[in-house]
Amino acid sequence: MKYTILLCALFYIQLVHAQSADGTAVNVLNNEPLPFVKVVNRSTDEGTVSDYYGAFSIKAKLGKDTLIFMANGFENKKIVASKNMLLKLSPSPIGLNSIVISTNREQELRNEVPVAISTINSEVIEKNKPTTIDQVLNQTPGVNMVDLGNEQHTMSIRRPIDYGASYLYLEDGIPIRTSGVFNHNALLEINMANVGKIEIVRGPSSSMYGSEAIGGAVNFISKKPTVKPTAGISVQGNNLGYKRSDFYASSTIKNKFGYRFSGYYADQTNGLLDHSDFNKLALSFDMRYKASKKAELVWTNTYVDYFSDMAGSLDSTDFYQQIYQSNQTFTYRGVSAFRSKFAFNHFWSKKSKTSITTFYRNNSIAQNPSYRVKDDYRPWAGTGNPNLAHGQENENSFQSIGLFAQHKQQFKLYNSSLVFGVSADFSPNTYGANYISIFKNNDGMYESYNPTDSLLADYSANIYNTAFYTQFKLEPIKKLKILFGMRYDNFKYVFDNNLGSNSFTSVEDGENIFSRIIPKVGATYQIKKNIGSYANFSQGYVPPQVTTLYVGNDIPSLKPVFYDSYEMGGWATFLKKNARLELSLYRMEGLNEIISVLQPDGSTEQQNAGKTLHQGVEYSFKSKIKKEFSIRISGTNALHQFLNYVEDGSDYSGKEMPQSPSWIMNSQILYTPSWFKGFRSSLEWQHIDEYFMENENSKSYTGYDVFNLRVGYEFKGFEVWTNIMNLTDELYSTVARATNWGERYSLGRPRNVNIGLAYKFQKK
Repeated sequence: MKYTILLCALFYIQLVHAQSADGTAVNVLNNEPLPFVKVVNRSTDEGTVSDYYGAFSIKAKLGKDTLIFMANGFENKKIVASKNMLLKLSPSPIGLNSIVISTNREQELRNEVPVAISTINSEVIEKNKPTTIDQVLNQTPGVNMVDLGNEQHTMSIRRPIDYGASYLYLEDGIPIRTSGVFNHNALLEINMANVGKIEIVRGPSSSMYGSEAIGGAVNFISKKPTVKPTAGISVQGNNLGYKRSDFYASSTIKNKFGYRFSGYYADQTNGLLDHSDFNKLALSFDMRYKASKKAELVWTNTYVDYFSDMAGSLDSTDFYQQIYQSNQTFTYRGVSAFRSKFAFNHFWSKKSKTSITTFYRNNSIAQNPSYRVKDDYRPWAGTGNPNLAHGQENENSFQSIGLFAQHKQQFKLYNSSLVFGVSADFSPNTYGANYISIFKNNDGMYESYNPTDSLLADYSANIYNTAFYTQFKLEPIKKLKILFGMRYDNFKYVFDNNLGSNSFTSVEDGENIFSRIIPKVGATYQIKKNIGSYANFSQGYVPPQVTTLYVGNDIPSLKPVFYDSYEMGGWATFLKKNARLELSLYRMEGLNEIISVLQPDGSTEQQNAGKTLHQGVEYSFKSKIKKEFSIRISGTNALHQFLNYVEDGSDYSGKEMPQSPSWIMNSQILYTPSWFKGFRSSLEWQHIDEYFMENENSKSYTGYDVFNLRVGYEFKGFEVWTNIMNLTDELYSTVARATNWGERYSLGRPRNVNIGLAYKFQKK
């Protein structure tokens, strides 16, 4: 009997010690799995880390031991050990030690990255409920995404407001469009319903991503399939005729196969401004398959169908008298875009990973653009027909097939790591444009147009882009990390002109080749546990875009654009980690910058501008005040200047570049009362300073201040919100320009009240 009792006791002790807790760590906001979560058993001090799919297992006494969960960018959590745990972590409101992936296409700590980078996480997106992407992008320092109506836009990051190829837009690290056919409206092709996180790298990023990443790179990171079955639907609308519905469904089957389907449909009819209707359908379908503990397959697809009237901008009289009657009646823009990516990721170990991604794009933009409508009558000369105007209908299309392959390896020696990769992109591009004759009535309305057989452009241009890149990081002494980067890019345009030598576009058939080695060097130094600094030198490079190189020319004469960028900055956390300050100082010198130059007939032509200077300071402050209040201030003070630029005998050297406000600021205070669980409210202030409207610096726009109030309430699976945008009903222009034809203003939206209702289902 004694032996039986002893054996049972030994068996019980062995059973207790053999117990283990397991489960999956997820983001509480979207139920997505969280990799690299550190799990520690307080009783034994033993620890483990969740795998790439959020799964973890640790020895623990079930129901007795307490586990601590810690993840970069998330608040710590304690919970009693059990089986099949679904651990939900909340993002840190200050974003301490957050993870970023947009500097080398791999996850790393923000504090170890020697660049200015901002992250818009899922919490910011969920609480702001943006109807357009600029409503969250503009909350980051140094960013001014310009709303041109109906999701149309342009950008300003460390540069003036312009429409050139200065920014690279990516989806999960892959460019949305092929390099060489940049479009300032490229973010029309993003499915906002599938965006889980946005990362903005400010300054040249050409050493990693290649051309066009000279002012910055914006990476939209897609939502992942959820661990448990989830689904949701929402509807919203405002008093300006805007309506929208979002929907999604997601799950993971047997911890191996995950899927997510999401999308939205938006339209606007009978809006404030005449001729401003639009509609957009965006759909995404993503699948992830866990082939083994170390390998996964990822297939993502996005389709966007978009159509919008193009009302154009207002003249000064209509703008200031608030007469919103568009003089356009037939101009439009239509976009059809499909992207598909198939990726294989193999995790050889915790220190080694290989990724291979193939992709396909099919894209078309057809338009009768309002910005191409030019009057025949020239008021300053008194010549021309006042009832005649000129315009065009055009279509620019491309298809792409390509490959990205990358490997990351970490080493014990100097705590170093090496990232290297290759890419290849083949994109046949076609462009056609027909001249149209436009009738303008005596009231100034562009009433009708006559299509003609007169071709302004008809060509194909096959684009070949091959590249090799590498980044090496090491820690020669403790707390100091040094990074070296380099990329080689080669572009070849094979041009085939279907028109003759006497046509508007008369460039002869042939090839244009552009190549460049782009370096980067940077360093970070952790001064104290809560204080860090960084510095870098990088270059930006972009070849002339296909349309600017060929359309309307007889000889392709534009030169590539180069930028030298010098940057330093730092960050600090204080007030018991309840506050964080980030600061960046930069100086960017441009050579052969391409700008739009007004021609005598009112049209614009792309020309190289000699030397330019862009310098400034960017800052971000976040603080959590007790548990109920948090505050954010993001801003930039900058100077954008011509250093050496002469146009038609006029010397603009030393003058400020137009559309370049010296101060941009966005601040927000958020209130989430503990006594009213599920309720939130915030007040946002957007400031744009005064800026010059033209090169001569003789006319200026005063800028504006806009306030936005947002309130929302969540109860169980339901959510209701109201966003009052432009609370004080400020009359403002998102961009203002002056030419020989007069002053033009892009109307900022007046006060509008957006009301939404959502329901979210999640299986327990």
